[in-house]
Amino acid sequence: MFFAVLAAIIAAIAVVGVIAAILLYRQRHSKKHVHINHEVKQFTTVVGTTPFDNPTVAAGKLNGEVIVESDSAAKMKPSDGLRGRIALLGGFAAVIFSALAAKLWNMQIMSNEAYASQAEQNLYTTVTTPAARGVISDTNGLPLVKNKVCQTVLAENDVADDADVTRRLSAVLGLPVNVIRKRIKDASEGAQSLRVVSSEARMRDVAYIAEHSEAFPGVSIESRTMREYPYGALAAHVLGYTAQPTEEQLAQQKEGRTIESNDVIGQAGIEVYYDSVLAGDRGQRRVMVDASGNVLDVMGDIKATQGSDITLTIDARVQYLADSLLAQTIAPNGTIGEGRGVAGSIVVLDVRDGSLIAMSSYPTFDPSYFTGSIPTDIWELYQTDEAFAPLNNRAINGQYAAASTFKAFTALAGLEEGFATFDSTWVCGGSWDGFGTGDVQRCHLHTGHGTLDLHGGIVNSCDVVFYEIAKAFFDHGPDGSGEISATALQEQIEKFGFGSQTGVDLAGESAGRVPTPEWKAEHWRNVPSEAQWRGGDYTNMIIGQGDVLVTPLQVAVGYGGVATGKLMRPHLLKEVRNAEGEVVVSYEPEVVSEPDVKPEYLDYVRDALHGMIRGNSTIANLVDSCGMDAAGKSGTAENYGHNDNAWFVTYAPYDDPHYVVACVIEEGGGGSAVAAPIAVQMLSAALKAEEGTLDTVPTKLSGSTGRSVPLSYQSASARDD
Repeated sequence: MFFAVLAAIIAAIAVVGVIAAILLYRQRHSKKHVHINHEVKQFTTVVGTTPFDNPTVAAGKLNGEVIVESDSAAKMKPSDGLRGRIALLGGFAAVIFSALAAKLWNMQIMSNEAYASQAEQNLYTTVTTPAARGVISDTNGLPLVKNKVCQTVLAENDVADDADVTRRLSAVLGLPVNVIRKRIKDASEGAQSLRVVSSEARMRDVAYIAEHSEAFPGVSIESRTMREYPYGALAAHVLGYTAQPTEEQLAQQKEGRTIESNDVIGQAGIEVYYDSVLAGDRGQRRVMVDASGNVLDVMGDIKATQGSDITLTIDARVQYLADSLLAQTIAPNGTIGEGRGVAGSIVVLDVRDGSLIAMSSYPTFDPSYFTGSIPTDIWELYQTDEAFAPLNNRAINGQYAAASTFKAFTALAGLEEGFATFDSTWVCGGSWDGFGTGDVQRCHLHTGHGTLDLHGGIVNSCDVVFYEIAKAFFDHGPDGSGEISATALQEQIEKFGFGSQTGVDLAGESAGRVPTPEWKAEHWRNVPSEAQWRGGDYTNMIIGQGDVLVTPLQVAVGYGGVATGKLMRPHLLKEVRNAEGEVVVSYEPEVVSEPDVKPEYLDYVRDALHGMIRGNSTIANLVDSCGMDAAGKSGTAENYGHNDNAWFVTYAPYDDPHYVVACVIEEGGGGSAVAAPIAVQMLSAALKAEEGTLDTVPTKLSGSTGRSVPLSYQSASARDD
């Protein structure tokens, strides 16, 4: 800095000297132009006040002589005209020197530390290196997501300008020269950071570069990590995947987490929900650089710290069975439409603490596709209608009509409001027009069930019994006697978590829907004739049809509430271990609520759910063959324009519930025929895993192929509940 100031002073002096020389030169070479009579031989200078004061002057004028009179201007010497200009230049120079002196004083004395700090910053800079993400394991410590070590070829930024080196790299790595240069010029990780030329170089290529290092100046080899999914598509929707951040993610940095453009961050599932835990701390290299930004020396190197490891509640053995059963049911040969249904989900929940033992969704995907950049053909395939949205986690985002699985909750609502008692009976003739509108609604058994009480209504899934209860809600509501509100039924249902997110530790969970008069008025605001709340809205809702929407996870949590009297917050996290292997976080079970329902009503409905299992010989035989005593409910949801959705939900042991299983198969048909066998197998697997007798061994699973064929249509008359 001192030399820069000194150079500025010398330059200023030189400028002032040049200006002065120019002015002096111009002054010396300038002349006064006076017209002279060439006949004049002699000039006489007369000094006086008037011509008459000096006779010689007067005589000279009369004789035609030229007389030059002397005045003050005539007395000035040629150098006298430069004095003012030189003084002006001197003052100007003095000002310049004063300013420079003041600036020099400020820089060298007053701001010395600040400029020294800036010089230090310009000389040294810090670049970061990525950290390995933490491992994700199942509840028994089996790694479901880990890191594989890859040999990464790195280059300094000036290598891009070395044609010889880039050509050699191209020949060794098998990459075009323009790709090599583009990657080296990519400064997204910092101007002085080493540029990634190849993130997964072959060992023979790495060995060649190392052996001929003199031919590759500025090129180095470093071991880095990439995500590895040893079991392929196993639990893909739970685990999620990673990728480089989007521009939006870079702009919306989370507190306590600095994301750089070349980082790998979670984009779905556990990978994104616990991204800050898994991410780790980046390493730091302090380097000395020249004026062009080239690295001259490495002054310090702090190694990156791997992220914390996460242990999930998922049991890989149970999860493997769930994923396999869905794939075998829906796409036995890898093609959707060749089996039963087009998509589906299974949730296995521990009702005691909310632990999710398995959460499966089909179609699925292989997360390893996302470890680099997803292949274009795979991405385009996943976006087609024929692929049936394999990236969608149907366990938390699939929203379906609940069908008859809803009857456990609406039966409790009828008991709580007094519109059903233990002694109430109704007659089912197979059809019902309780409002006398001519709009006949049918029971799934068109021949009718005869006389039934509420217990029988649940066991036989009789729609007419529940239509009568719904009519009582309407008759006592605002359009009837006005004893209850228009949302009394909804409020009873919402006690079990429907219409709200469960709070599971996954991003983007859907809330489902419990329709209300306000919702309907808003939804149909542009069609006033459809916006009015009617009695039919009650009868549809009470059997889980109409505008009701639920997720498989909500159904599992809700039945856990029926089985135990408590709604537990579902969770996937079991514990977190730091880089030293120490447990730093252990999940504490959380009771979300205890539904305000009389214990005797819960016991009554539980007994009916137990009776539903025992009353269906096919399901009873399945349960007995597994050595279980279970309760549950089937459901067959009408799906306008498509085949019915098949539901089954069950829990066991009946007298001391441990696990609840909810299964839905989109367009699968009857719940008892299609979903029940899957749910029963999963319930048995969960109990065996707890006992230590489950012998399933997880192996690598493939993602969905994206292939499908049209599914044959089955009449709604095929409904079995």
